[in-house]
Amino acid sequence: MNKNLLLLSIAQGLFLTNNVTFIAINGLVGLSLAPVSWMATLPVMGYVVGGALSTGLVAKSQQRFGRKGSFLLGLLVALISAGIGAWAVLHSSFLLLVVATVVAGYYSANGQLYRFAAAELCAPDYREKAVSLVMAGGLMGAIIGPNLAMHTKNWLEFPFAGAYVALAGIALLSMGVMSSIEFPPVVAKKASDHTGRPLGEIMRQPVFLVATISAALGYGVMNLLMAATPLAMQVCGLSFEETAWVLQWHVIGMFAPGFVTGHLIKRFGVLTIMGVGVLLNVACISIALSGVDIHQFLLALFLLGVGWNFLFTGSTTLAMQAYTSQEKDKAQAAINFCVFTTMAFTSFASGALVTTQGWTWLNWGSLLPVLITAGGLLLLKLRFNKVQQG
Repeated sequence: MNKNLLLLSIAQGLFLTNNVTFIAINGLVGLSLAPVSWMATLPVMGYVVGGALSTGLVAKSQQRFGRKGSFLLGLLVALISAGIGAWAVLHSSFLLLVVATVVAGYYSANGQLYRFAAAELCAPDYREKAVSLVMAGGLMGAIIGPNLAMHTKNWLEFPFAGAYVALAGIALLSMGVMSSIEFPPVVAKKASDHTGRPLGEIMRQPVFLVATISAALGYGVMNLLMAATPLAMQVCGLSFEETAWVLQWHVIGMFAPGFVTGHLIKRFGVLTIMGVGVLLNVACISIALSGVDIHQFLLALFLLGVGWNFLFTGSTTLAMQAYTSQEKDKAQAAINFCVFTTMAFTSFASGALVTTQGWTWLNWGSLLPVLITAGGLLLLKLRFNKVQQG
């Protein structure tokens, strides 16, 4: 852990503070402003749709301005979108709230690259640990996010308007942190420079396909269940404070393992750790199906977080085997586009399913992407074994 990695971990924590606060409040604010209840999670969906639409723009800004310039631009957008969100709540505009979250998606697309930037701030032999340690910075979001939502809920006249104002302050703080990070210098590119293989060729590699599927579906399942949790707990008669507590432990599960995930990947192999992540997702769904008491929500969401950490850290490490430094911008943009597209679908589906079909059927449906991920990992493991034996 060097100074730059430490600061990037803090930036990751502030990024997750934004995300966790959004998760805690957007569905509930959406429910209060939406014309019909099934549209409640459209603001959550808007956040990830904005992220999906921004992946190409972010890749170009990374190439033009480098890591720091692009990340600071993302934080400026976060500041603006938080202001729009506060205005939307104060004026009871559901449409403007959705616009705010779509705009905020640009920041999210930038923040998703923090983990890749971590590998560039250390020696090659330590990149797994660097990715893992920076992701562990998300623990800050686990602590600050739910508390920020609770303590700013009634700052202003309308519930949760103050939370968006607070997120503007978080964006300003993150700008200061990001400005202090020393990234590797940006190398000016000429038109004649080699940019590596075509994206289609990179994406056809089995290792890239499995890494992308695992990242997208792992994030999709996590988002499907997490986005629906505040609505499901409200329907079950649980308080917002209890919901915030559950989300806090969920995010702790997402990022606390970051201190050891890199070591585990080094020792047991990336596919093994990702397989454990799949099993933890199955355990989460089993507990969620067993009942709707507070302890069942808590344990299920905690295991969901740990499972996501193993899958997402593992898929990030696995993907690095599939592209060169010249190919990183387009390859990482492709991975993030798939992640955001899957999240956009699950964000909408979570609200629609939990309000029409209920929490139980939502969990049964989430088993399908978990099984698809397991199948992809198994096939890649067999392929690796065959190559080693041959």
